[in-house]
Amino acid sequence: MPPHAPLPVVAIIGGGFTGAAVALHLASRNRAGREARIVVFEPREKLGKGLAYDTNEPANRINVPASKMSLFPDDPESFARWIAETGALAGDETAFAPDGQPFPRRHVFGDYAFAMVAPYLSSGAVEHRRTRVTGLTRSKGRWRVSAADGADLEADLVVLATSHPETAPPRVLSPLAGNPHYIIDPTAPGALDAIGVNDRVLIIGNGLTSADVVAALSERGHVGHIVSISRRGLRSRGHPAVAREPFGDFVTQPAFTASQLLFRIRGALREARRLGLGWHPVLDAVRAQGQQIWQVLPVQERRRLARHVRPYWDAHRFRIAPQVERVLDDAIGAGRLEVLAASLATASVVGPALNVGVKLKGSDVIRELTVDWVVVTTGPAHGGILKSQPFLTELETQGYLALCPTGLGLLCDSRSRALGVDGKAAPGLFIGGPLARGTFGELMGLPQVTDHAVFVAEQLSTALETLAADRRDVGKLAG
Repeated sequence: MPPHAPLPVVAIIGGGFTGAAVALHLASRNRAGREARIVVFEPREKLGKGLAYDTNEPANRINVPASKMSLFPDDPESFARWIAETGALAGDETAFAPDGQPFPRRHVFGDYAFAMVAPYLSSGAVEHRRTRVTGLTRSKGRWRVSAADGADLEADLVVLATSHPETAPPRVLSPLAGNPHYIIDPTAPGALDAIGVNDRVLIIGNGLTSADVVAALSERGHVGHIVSISRRGLRSRGHPAVAREPFGDFVTQPAFTASQLLFRIRGALREARRLGLGWHPVLDAVRAQGQQIWQVLPVQERRRLARHVRPYWDAHRFRIAPQVERVLDDAIGAGRLEVLAASLATASVVGPALNVGVKLKGSDVIRELTVDWVVVTTGPAHGGILKSQPFLTELETQGYLALCPTGLGLLCDSRSRALGVDGKAAPGLFIGGPLARGTFGELMGLPQVTDHAVFVAEQLSTALETLAADRRDVGKLAG
């Protein structure tokens, strides 16, 4: 690079866990750290927390033991060691599972992530722009990042590490729109505070967020009746009493169809049952090998899995902390929580109450529920990601972004470069984190998200080296 030439700029849009991890690993690579300016756009006060870990709800805990969460693939004990060094669990008497494994409150992991990136912020190796991105356009070989604070940034490389899109409430619930007892975002601060201890609650969805809502209400002393529904009635599972090594090999002779894959998984489950191992280690093996399994499958087979198998996968893969599992088990045992396999049929407001009709699975019976609150926990609407923020819509209009045909996020190639509808890679535009899972497979939890952040940092570093070489060549020609 010619003397006194400005440093190349890497803009990371989104400073949750993924964005912070990409920035940290890029900055830690000596050459990239010296030869690039790294700017993270994130409205929150601290990088690394994002939506998942920026919560002070005491019932919200990480869903795996602390020893399985880390910002560093080659140092899996990093988080657990930080907890011990900082005393982060002081005052949390219920942090430990019966086997002694800690399941800290979720904000503790966010504090850890920020603590790891903080030295790079202090040194200036990473810059935090505490503002929203409002526009992203390509001009003269660079990206112009427009922000809500009014200051634009010219960037050579851009990483989209944005959050999941918001929940899209089921249309049948539209008659409840605007009612203060209809909660679309239960993760918002104070969203559950107005629910009375005896109030009747209907939860739409049976996944992790549903479990968090039940646990949070229990923390507040709630004893009213709760009904939680999903089409299949699958609630999130817990962890095994005794942890075991993953069981099963699904990559040596890979399956090339969804049917073949399911056949092999069922076979491994039968063998594990015969050996007294249970289902957990088999699903752990599928998760650990998930990206290799996924990437050999044709797109149509990926779509089949996403459409038909994903609910079952989510229920077994996204396990809840033992503390939360105990709350759900106690509530079901006491008759306070009822989990139904049902779909929504009708909704109306009758005086102070909300009436919702649900059609029970396998029958034409519609059960009428009269409740005080309806809480939606159906998860992000991935199909609406390109309409979730103006700059994403802008990129789609320009032809730089497209939805992944699996319906799981944004289209990208094996180097995590964004692809347009024409299949061409957008120059210098990368997809980071869960929005890339349509291409990479399992990307919704650690350690896979960390591994992918390291991978994206490596791609950026390579791109920076190419950029530097090009600039040197231009400098020689100019000389």
